[in-house]
Amino acid sequence: MSWIRTILMERWFLIALLWINILGTIYGYYWYNYQLQETPWYFLPFVPDSPTASLFFVFVIIGFLTKKQLGWIEALAVATLFKYGIWAVGMNVGGAIVGPPLDFISYMLIFSHLGMAVQGLLYAPYYKIKVWHVGLAAVWLFHNEIIDYVFDMMPRYPVLEPYQDLIGYLTFWLSALSIFIVWKIRSL
Repeated sequence: MSWIRTILMERWFLIALLWINILGTIYGYYWYNYQLQETPWYFLPFVPDSPTASLFFVFVIIGFLTKKQLGWIEALAVATLFKYGIWAVGMNVGGAIVGPPLDFISYMLIFSHLGMAVQGLLYAPYYKIKVWHVGLAAVWLFHNEIIDYVFDMMPRYPVLEPYQDLIGYLTFWLSALSIFIVWKIRSL
């Protein structure tokens, strides 16, 4: 498995991953376009969850390429990539259970978001995360829960609307798990 670690930090691989994440980030913000048009300006940084997570990872990759890592960006990236990667998979599968079957876009979202969660974890040995970075990531995630589930700014999945309370509850615990993972990564 050491060959995987070698490939992960190869310049050509990092550049390819950078472009994948840039394109995914652009598509993600486009996907949120309609919701962002209805969002009050003060909630805008907290509504497009997945593209913001991949944007954090864009800066992580740039840090690797320039040898100027920022642990607080790495903590935000890994916490949000894992959380929103798993969350989007769950939402798409849940939507298929209670609504129409999965289509091409749903499968694309499932696999791309699963990739988000995995890529954040794959780079765990290379992060320079400190305790206060974990705290910052925790504040970001839990603040985002309040924005999403108290102020109703969560991503729109009409078929799952009757389950919003349950989704909010499970999302809270997914945030807690994500922070725990970042905490464990910190001690690697």
